[in-house]
Amino acid sequence: MRKDFKENKNSHCPVYYEGGVPVENELLMKVANKTLTKEELHQKVKQDFDLLPVLLEGVSSPKAIVRYGCAKVLMDLSEEYPEKLYPHMDAFIGLLDSKYRILTWNAMAIIANLAKVDKDQKFDAIFDKYYGFLNNEYIVTVANVVGNSGKIALAKPNLLHKITAEFLKIENLSVTPHLTEECKRIIAEKAIDSFDLFFDKIEEKEKKKVLSFVEKQLYSSRRKLRTKAADFLKKWR
Repeated sequence: MRKDFKENKNSHCPVYYEGGVPVENELLMKVANKTLTKEELHQKVKQDFDLLPVLLEGVSSPKAIVRYGCAKVLMDLSEEYPEKLYPHMDAFIGLLDSKYRILTWNAMAIIANLAKVDKDQKFDAIFDKYYGFLNNEYIVTVANVVGNSGKIALAKPNLLHKITAEFLKIENLSVTPHLTEECKRIIAEKAIDSFDLFFDKIEEKEKKKVLSFVEKQLYSSRRKLRTKAADFLKKWR
């Protein structure tokens, strides 16, 4: 079926028409009234990536079910088809400043997934912004930075040194009502998981610093962290 395109005056995204019906309104309305699941929406976009702007439009919806549903589909698609989503990299970078923390977390994951196709080095340009979230007051935000960093490090070997340096600051994170000492121990676990993905690719002098960081976790009051540290050292030391 032929598609016609018209400008939406209330959005930067084009409006898609099929037979005079605005497709994005129909799809997003179905998401809103729960007659279209996230899985079904995912499949529709996989079959027609011209519908990506519909998802981007949905992310701005005032309705939470639409907003977060579209963001989840975008996140899943970014893992499967990063090259299809890369033309919209700037939009995802913009979502880092969203007033909704969940959208910020989604954007972090999407950006990490797109790092491997980042031919224009757009991530490199926002490195400080992305890793500035390590100083956020919320554990989930910090954990998202750390948890997504393995992908970024593997995709961006030129940034290995900087990522490692940022990780080694984790033990000095400030405690907040939403990021307690126990939260910091959880973050350390995630850091060890990420280090495990790229440890063999960092320079020898940095390896010593990482091993020192991990060795300190052997004395943690958190049993899971102690175990994870011991396993890492058994593998890499």
